[in-house]
Amino acid sequence: MTIKALAFDLDGTLLVGEDLPDSNRDALRRARDAGMAIIIATARWRQMARWVADEIGVADPCIACSGAQVFDPARGEDAFDVRLPRDFAAELFELCDRERCIATVTFDERVLIKMDGEPPASVMRPEMRWTARLAGADAALPRIAAVQGSAVVRTIREQLAPRYADSVSVYDSIGPNGKIILTITNKGANKGIALSQACRHLGIAPEEAVAFGDAENDIEMFRVAGASVAMGQAETRVLKSASVVSRPHDEGGVAHAVEHLLRTGTVSGLV
Repeated sequence: MTIKALAFDLDGTLLVGEDLPDSNRDALRRARDAGMAIIIATARWRQMARWVADEIGVADPCIACSGAQVFDPARGEDAFDVRLPRDFAAELFELCDRERCIATVTFDERVLIKMDGEPPASVMRPEMRWTARLAGADAALPRIAAVQGSAVVRTIREQLAPRYADSVSVYDSIGPNGKIILTITNKGANKGIALSQACRHLGIAPEEAVAFGDAENDIEMFRVAGASVAMGQAETRVLKSASVVSRPHDEGGVAHAVEHLLRTGTVSGLV
């Protein structure tokens, strides 16, 4: 089957830290020029996905918030949008406000950062706002919450997640610093569902896409894509879920796999 789209996770896959390596940018531009759609698929927010897409020079639908949002930049609107349940969000915010943690919560256009002390302006993108409290900080329902802090993460896993297991999904994802971040979305949102929605929006089948990733929340995307590529540093479960394994992300894993794909028309045989 002809490959018509490539879907890329950001942290630990396409990005190294906060940077887009030149080799990855150039490889994706060559794939774009070969007629492939380039879909950014990240646990981060839509503006971050669009920044990377703009660097590459593409305007295809992007997957944000770990699959809770599919944004179509051509129309300036969502093709898919799923929010956390209101009662769960209220409990989560109360817990985060009570305990020491770092919580990043994405709403409509704003991304709120709750932490002890305001972060330096140099690390804050225009859409980001610091808040001392999450409760009551935004009237909209959140698309995603990402939480760090051992005590809060333990409480979420042991108490909140079991009670909301029918409506909320909790994943481990990899942050830009390489640390594990607890990522929380609606049960009806994951990167697999979102990739199917993005492909439908493009008028192609998910089987005509290749997915690239490195973390637990990329596995659902691997399952619906026609083929998948795990970065070499990924944990064992992710490696076993992928069609093939490339080099680690900081050793040119994406560029290596894309160049192989452009030469051969497939990711099979990648070494």
